[in-house]
Amino acid sequence: MNYKVIQVIPTRDFKVYIYFIDGKIKLFNARELIQKGVFKQLQDIDIFMNTCTVLNDTLAWDLSGNYDPTECLDIDPITLYNECPEVEEPDIAIS
Repeated sequence: MNYKVIQVIPTRDFKVYIYFIDGKIKLFNARELIQKGVFKQLQDIDIFMNTCTVLNDTLAWDLSGNYDPTECLDIDPITLYNECPEVEEPDIAIS
């Protein structure tokens, strides 16, 4: 199975829609994650929203701003694929 993430869409309630290469869309709720360790810096909603991206073929936050895959916070794509619920395409305006 190919667990490659091709797009992510963060929301203002600390969730992220994750688009996988096989066409599935999963919804990751980051509320628990941002309470732990290095992920606490994502409690600032602007940082959460503005640094959320795809790096290392998975959901990541590019805190350094230089898209260096070795300097990001990322989550194992297999974990995301297997543990996040599958959802329909969101009907949200991206701003």
